This record gives sequence, C-alpha cells and structure tokens, in this order.
Amino acid sequence: EVQLVESGGGLVQAGGSLRLSCAASGFTFDDYARGWFRQAPGKEREGISCISSSEGGTYYAHSVKGRFTISSDNAKNTVYLQMNSLKPEDTGVYYCARGTGCYEYDYWGQGTQVTVSS
Repeated sequence: EVQLVESGGGLVQAGGSLRLSCAASGFTFDDYARGWFRQAPGKEREGISCISSSEGGTYYAHSVKGRFTISSDNAKNTVYLQMNSLKPEDTGVYYCARGTGCYEYDYWGQGTQVTVSS
C-alpha cells in the first residue's frame, strides 16, 4: 500500500523557517517524482516544487524560488521541503505527492498545516 505522511508544519512568524518532511512507503522511492503542493484558504491547490525521478532535477514555482529547497533522502524514503524567509502568503496546507513525472501525480499525503503570522 502506497503511503505518504507529511510532518513538520506549524506556526511561524514571517521571516522564519520550517522544514517539512514526507515519509513514503509501499513503493520504490526514487522510481518516482516527488512533489510538494499547497492549498491556501479559499484557493486552489498549487504545485510548488518537484524533484524528478530520472536525474533528480528540481523545479520550483516562481512564488517560492530562492526561498524553498526540495531534497530527498532515498535511504530514508523521505522527501523534504526547507522553507526559509516565510511570508504570510505561504500559509496553507502542504501536501506531498508521488508522481509518474513532475506533471502527473497519483498518490497524495494527508497534508500538514503551515501558518505564517505577520
């Protein structure tokens, strides 16, 4: 059974940092792309970062580029999202997902809440 479990969310002041983790099980981790998404209140879910399966290339949405860093520890079956210089507009529920590529995803975690206060 494929499972993705996020952790590391919380409340932080603007300018602060958080590191999210996504522990995966039930599949060969580095055979798949791994993505991070977020959904702000009243908004659609948006993709913010991905690490590909092939060459481990990383991709970022313009809104987080230069502030967020995605990384993967294949030995631990865990993908991380280091978030620095957080802004109130980064508030939302953050999800990790397994993808057949960075544009198509088939399994999602349950999400972890990130709240950035001004």
